[in-house]
Amino acid sequence: MHQQKRQPELVEGNLPVFVFPTELIFYADDQSTHKQVLTLYNPYEFALKFKVLCTTPNKYVVVDAAGAVKPQCCVDIVIRHRDVRSCHYGVIDKFRLQVSEQSQRKALGRKEVVATLLPSAKEQQKEEEEKRIKEHLTESLFFEQSFQPGKNRAVSSGPSLLTVFLGVVCIAALMLPTMGDVESLVPLYLHLSVNQKLVAAYILGLITMAILRT
Repeated sequence: MHQQKRQPELVEGNLPVFVFPTELIFYADDQSTHKQVLTLYNPYEFALKFKVLCTTPNKYVVVDAAGAVKPQCCVDIVIRHRDVRSCHYGVIDKFRLQVSEQSQRKALGRKEVVATLLPSAKEQQKEEEEKRIKEHLTESLFFEQSFQPGKNRAVSSGPSLLTVFLGVVCIAALMLPTMGDVESLVPLYLHLSVNQKLVAAYILGLITMAILRT
């Protein structure tokens, strides 16, 4: 006998709800923004029923405030702002979307969407542009301050003791006799190969360039 696959029991309030967008911005001077659309997605294998609640229902008209979404489908919810008076500018309202299984009443998940009425889209764009300019100037000033002190420290401090020590070691290595020089009075264990002297000369060149830059 084949056993039927039982759907796991869903915990109330823990089901993720997928809505786009998560923020609605209405502009009083742009009538085209007075009507906006929320899209509710259902990625699950079972149908969902939904309900839209609002903190200030007298300011909005929600078309199809309740309904159902088939499995792996989506539904559009139209929201109209019907009170664009200046006293509502900047006030943040909230919509709550509750979803549940069609056979149950308990809400399996909730999602809040904020809504704001602003006076003008142009003013908002101007504020955003000013904000971007200020951020750009702040970043430029930060980089100037970051590089300038380092430059001053380099000029005032000069080469470090480690740099000077490495330079002296490289000069001493170049002054030591090369392997095969039998006439030298220096012990044989201090005789260096040609490759070793080339490495010392290369390091000395790097040290010299670093000192000249400081």
